[in-house]
Amino acid sequence: MKPDFVDFHAHLDLYPDLEAAIRTCEISKTATLAVTTTPQAFARNKELAKDSAFVRVALGLHPQLVADRASEIALFERLLPQTRYVGEVGLDASPRFYGSFEMQKEVFGKILDLCADAGDKVLSIHSVRCAKHVLDMVESRLPSERGKVVLHWFTGSASELRRAVDLGCYFSINERMFGSPKVDVVLKAIPSDRLLTETDGPFVERDGLPIQPGDVVKVVELLAARSGRTYAETQRLLTQNLMSLVT
Repeated sequence: MKPDFVDFHAHLDLYPDLEAAIRTCEISKTATLAVTTTPQAFARNKELAKDSAFVRVALGLHPQLVADRASEIALFERLLPQTRYVGEVGLDASPRFYGSFEMQKEVFGKILDLCADAGDKVLSIHSVRCAKHVLDMVESRLPSERGKVVLHWFTGSASELRRAVDLGCYFSINERMFGSPKVDVVLKAIPSDRLLTETDGPFVERDGLPIQPGDVVKVVELLAARSGRTYAETQRLLTQNLMSLVT
């Protein structure tokens, strides 16, 4: 069934009711990537989404949790054959998590190696304050013919963005990113056929409340306004980009 919208990075299991969150994405016909933060969370997400036409579950090991969860990489390896999608994974060099940065690199490197060996994986990658490190590792350990990368909430420099484009990366954009003065520069540098939308719910809030699962209408409106396309044209572009990524 063809989706109407794309939410390529959402933490559905962090909403109060995972089943209701999945149902919301179904009702809105939003193709949603339900990322997980630990391998332990994957099984329940997969079970509840097994009959969903629009929700796909990604296997993750969030860099912010690596200090306590690095040992779960063994479980990650066992579960990887059960899904094509991987996320949330990556690196985080913000002050709060920099103490585990070397461990994060070890875990992320192992994940990239496993994905390269398996082939045909699609990854949603976190890269806070360390875009160069993420791109270095992707370039050296995940050849483009062995997997596809979507950079979630990318905040790297202009040169890092150009490098990511050259590496074939896609970019998932959420409405909070439009609060940054850099957003227009970022959007001009990203090829239109590499754009996807995301909510990053429930972490992104609107009017003081967590954004609803799959609710990308506002970000589609914002993208349309900046591109000169109509809303319908933008909506169609984003769903076409998703199809190009996953087929």
